[in-house]
Amino acid sequence: MCALIVEQYFAAGVCISPFLQDYIDAPMGQVIAIANQKGGVGKTTTAINLGACMAAAGRRALLIDMDPQGNATSGVGIDRNSIEHSVYEALMGEVPLDEVILSTSVDRLDIAPSTRDLVGAELELVDADEREFRLRAALEPLRGVYGHIFIDCPPSLNLLTVNALTAADGVLVTLQCEYYALEGLSELLQTVSRVQEVLNPKLELQGVLLTMFQHTNLSSQVIEDVREHLGEKVYQTIIPRNITLAEAPSFGQPVIFYDLRSAGAKAYLALAREVVSRG
Repeated sequence: MCALIVEQYFAAGVCISPFLQDYIDAPMGQVIAIANQKGGVGKTTTAINLGACMAAAGRRALLIDMDPQGNATSGVGIDRNSIEHSVYEALMGEVPLDEVILSTSVDRLDIAPSTRDLVGAELELVDADEREFRLRAALEPLRGVYGHIFIDCPPSLNLLTVNALTAADGVLVTLQCEYYALEGLSELLQTVSRVQEVLNPKLELQGVLLTMFQHTNLSSQVIEDVREHLGEKVYQTIIPRNITLAEAPSFGQPVIFYDLRSAGAKAYLALAREVVSRG
């Protein structure tokens, strides 16, 4: 399926040759946590579609669903009721992470799925040894297997998110183009800074992604304010509010497979190029 999508890029008017070259030169095993303590700001959509873009470009990508709601899992077409092992068992040390991973309908895109059991992980890990390092330890053997690993974090700053940040090389923050966009961002960045100091010195802010953009004065003002505060950390790519991005998960497909010609698909291809170029 990925080969067909690559052939269709040109028919859709999307130039991917720079992206492909950058991706060929990219290092293996980069881990990016996609985070924001708010829900409904595009974390899962971003995780799924970045993984799909990377897979379509030719390297294996892994999506890790750290949200008990499991939207990333269902969003790539996995029936949650059929899952034998999930991220929960890997965090609890019951099975290795590679035994949790499932193939998706997208060539070269795999997922470590989530089930409702993940709700209990935080309570069960409270008194556990190395509780913040469980995901990092589980992931380490897989860094040489995948070109990129994307972690879809839950909409909270809990132990699951801390595990993701401790395991990651970079954090990508999704920020909705609405009035309270910057509210809560400082708390998230403080959490990132704390994880850097105490748990993961190599963690970097990979970038801030503006999502759900509409052509209104308010959205334009939010973009101006965010760029003023965060400068070059803000991606040039802006994800529009787009019906295909909302529809694609119900079909268990990333948007580039659901409708390659859509504004949402082109935006995520552009974002993938930026992510690769930032290393």
